[in-house]
Amino acid sequence: MQIVLDNLDLVARAFGYTLLFFVIAGVISLLLGTALAAMRVGPVAVLRGVGTAYVLVVRNTPLLVVLLFFRYAGPRVGLTFSFVDLQVGSFRINNIFAALVVGLSLYTAAFVCEALRSGINAVPLGQAEAARAVGLPFGGVMREVILPQAIRASVPPMASVQIALLKNTTVCGAIGVVEAFARMRGFTNNDPTQRYGIFVVFAAIFVVLVFAVSFLANRLERRWRVA
Repeated sequence: MQIVLDNLDLVARAFGYTLLFFVIAGVISLLLGTALAAMRVGPVAVLRGVGTAYVLVVRNTPLLVVLLFFRYAGPRVGLTFSFVDLQVGSFRINNIFAALVVGLSLYTAAFVCEALRSGINAVPLGQAEAARAVGLPFGGVMREVILPQAIRASVPPMASVQIALLKNTTVCGAIGVVEAFARMRGFTNNDPTQRYGIFVVFAAIFVVLVFAVSFLANRLERRWRVA
């Protein structure tokens, strides 16, 4: 554990990358997952088929395979992120970071879609029919009637998806970004005699982060609860 205490700046930087992955991929996956959910319940058969196929393929593909594709195979077919090169404080956001964010976002979006679709299915069908009866188009029905209620109903499964995303960021440590998992592996390689203390410290920090997400989800669920 002493090696962790002596390198708190490196630990903070590693978890900073973890949180960057979590926040950026979380926002993108929420937006994309919402669009996919709308496609899956929409009236256009082609879009329903595309949405269903996307969810089916991505949910049954290991995350590591998705990340490896965007990191190594993507550039070979012209899918590069070389235009991304930012320095935000001590954090370097480059093409590798961008590729992994895209992979995490596209992977998580499939699970967001299914969590949100469960909330959509919880909304009584009569409300959508009533909204259509007063002249609202499908987009208006989703935006004004269905999605506000579906989001409230899908907070618990959505929280589980975001917690899974937070833990899935550790996979990025194997593909070139020194986030929490990669830093933990580096510490254990440098001083194997302290491996158990290192594991305990990093696991405890992840527990705190997951607890924070769970706490926020519980607060939202209580605030949006329907009497």
